[in-house]
Amino acid sequence: MTTDSEPLEAELVPAGAPLPALRPDDAAGAEPRYLITQHTMLGPGQLPPLAGARPPWTDADFRLSEEDVADLEEDLAENTRINRDSTVRAFEAWCAAQDPPRLAYPCTTATYTAYGLHLIREGKAGAYKPDSVGQYMSRIYNWQPVDLRPDPSRVKGRIRAWKKTWVQAGGTVDRSAAVTLEYNLRIIDAIDESTNIGKRDALLAALAYSNLHREMELADQLIKRVKVYNTGLHVTTAVSKTDQAGQGPGRFIKDRADLQLVRRARAWLAVLENFGATGGDDPLFRALTRGGNLVTYPADRTRGTRMRPGSLKERLQFLAEQAGVPYIDGKKVTSHSWRAGANTDLAERGVPLAERNIAGRWAPGSHTADTVYDRRHGVGTRDPLEQVPLYGEQPGTAEN
Repeated sequence: MTTDSEPLEAELVPAGAPLPALRPDDAAGAEPRYLITQHTMLGPGQLPPLAGARPPWTDADFRLSEEDVADLEEDLAENTRINRDSTVRAFEAWCAAQDPPRLAYPCTTATYTAYGLHLIREGKAGAYKPDSVGQYMSRIYNWQPVDLRPDPSRVKGRIRAWKKTWVQAGGTVDRSAAVTLEYNLRIIDAIDESTNIGKRDALLAALAYSNLHREMELADQLIKRVKVYNTGLHVTTAVSKTDQAGQGPGRFIKDRADLQLVRRARAWLAVLENFGATGGDDPLFRALTRGGNLVTYPADRTRGTRMRPGSLKERLQFLAEQAGVPYIDGKKVTSHSWRAGANTDLAERGVPLAERNIAGRWAPGSHTADTVYDRRHGVGTRDPLEQVPLYGEQPGTAEN
């Protein structure tokens, strides 16, 4: 070392230990490197962050409590969680069975694609339909961590190609039956409305049809959101599949001599009042014992006193079976049958799609009501060709 050079910074290291590697930024005269993106915004005199600089996070900054995790799970409907968990377990089992085993979470694009192709092959052998495989792969994709999700494009492309050949070969999508008004009245007529259970079930069937309800909407409906008037019901569906923020307005449903919504709503609410269960935040539909009393639940139950959507579905199917119509036109009755039945009746009577979208809480501009929920029995009654005059005659053109 010459006499005119002296160290500005130094570090003592044990004898024989390797010296730290020289970083580019340590070189004499090296300019600092900054991280600039399209989102960078700098005030006067402010410098951008240094490239490679990281916030001083600790382990605590990445942890959620058990309560936090449970609250996040409530973002998913119960039946959605059940379906997701079942799909994920099947995916994890498949990954574990591979030789060598694959990592399910987070999975690579190759693993995701291989599993999708595996399901498609099983589907072609008769185990699944294209839409089912599409749903399974979507659940697995959404289950993956957001910043490490696989590329689903190749699997989606193979599912589309398979569905095209599947349809050409005669494949059809299973749809539940449509519980149109005539069938719903048969179902309601078979209910013994002298009992507490019957009072609940009669309103359940009448309201499911009148307001084109999804089972989750029925299960989550609160007493304060159903206003009973002499002329009908004003029903607010606070949160629906297409209105997660609950911004949609309520809907007035005029009473009818056949469905008798007002009488049946008052009869069931009187039962709830006798049980002291008519608080504004109490659910409209409650589970009952065989003797017609309210079912009690543990205090820490996630859904409180609300019925499970699956329980309502099973109840509606029981009512259809009790009336002798578990199948209509060879199609099984499910909870969605009431929603499809009401939309089918409205379409048969010429109610415009825009009005049916509002009634059924479909998104504005959606064609689902026509493409999925229009399920006429037999040949139906609508034929647009009827609008064309016989022999093509136009008004005012006939000769005298």
